[in-house]
Amino acid sequence: MSSKKPVYLLAGGRPRNEQTLNSLLHEVYRESGVKSPTIAYVGVANNDSKPFYLMMTTSLKSAGAGKIKHSVISPKKADLKKAQDILESADIIYISGGDVEHGMQILKEKNMVEILVELYNRGKLFLGISAGSIMLAIEWVLWTDPNNDASAEVFPCLGIAPILCDTHGEQDGWEELQSLLILEKDGTIGYGIPSGAAIKVLPDGTIEALGGATHQYIKQNGNVKRITDISPIRSL
Repeated sequence: MSSKKPVYLLAGGRPRNEQTLNSLLHEVYRESGVKSPTIAYVGVANNDSKPFYLMMTTSLKSAGAGKIKHSVISPKKADLKKAQDILESADIIYISGGDVEHGMQILKEKNMVEILVELYNRGKLFLGISAGSIMLAIEWVLWTDPNNDASAEVFPCLGIAPILCDTHGEQDGWEELQSLLILEKDGTIGYGIPSGAAIKVLPDGTIEALGGATHQYIKQNGNVKRITDISPIRSL
């Protein structure tokens, strides 16, 4: 039997509803099986910004987490052995928000992708928010020329959550998610996680909406269209 745990992908975004965020985090903490879990914080997507770390530490602790340990990876002289030890010892690994492309570039440069994937395969519980949620998915989209839509191309992410997703993009109609899907094969589905909501992704790719409906898009006959939302099946 697989030891892999579900992956939790939160949208974040503004305005933030602390009560909803706490409910979503309580769900994750229950999954860990530890009353006050230790969380390893991975902040590569925001270049290990200290203010970002302190802000999220407050939110994670107010929801009931125990210790929050900063697994510092971004700096040129980062102690990667210490960072790995923090990841190994934590109950939950948290991938923070920021910039998806930058975060993945740092993880690759520091040879941390394989370490994170191996920890997931060994049963470590993962939680992402905003860009961190996208990093946990299969891949994302970038534009080599920001002024040319035709320059869009995909790049690989961690693939820990075997899906494609975007977060808090409801205001622009999920433009980036649709741009990603147009580059995928027919039949591919992408999930839009609205602000304040989350999804629970099982190892086989099955998802459960949490805290709000998940928007679904599919590529069919070369076009991308929205299909029926996935509604939460239970309250948090």
